[in-house]
Amino acid sequence: MKLTEKDAEFLAKLRELVEEKELRIELKDNGYKYLVLRQNYGDRVQSAFGLSRQGVRWRFQRLFSQIYVEAYVTILWVESNFGTELRPMAMAVAKDRAALKRKALERGSASASQSDKPGDVKCG
Repeated sequence: MKLTEKDAEFLAKLRELVEEKELRIELKDNGYKYLVLRQNYGDRVQSAFGLSRQGVRWRFQRLFSQIYVEAYVTILWVESNFGTELRPMAMAVAKDRAALKRKALERGSASASQSDKPGDVKCG
């Protein structure tokens, strides 16, 4: 599942609010572990995201449960079948792809932004 530009903006704002102690991320365990967003969903938080409380909650769950945690579930499955020997190679490929995308964006940020598909996230 790819991150969208809105996802990237949400994560940047979330990082700021967590650093400012406006929000925090906690691990809950009710027989089933999951991540939750805690603290005050007041007007400042809603205006920072430009979303309702439900919208903030939905995007957080999508990013942290559907994308982030599921990526680790996939990694654990692959490593349980093949061992951890592939991890350094996979990290090298991922870092290389991110670097290539960054270089392409730096070379032609104006033309790259025009040719990017809607929803693609820029690495940078």
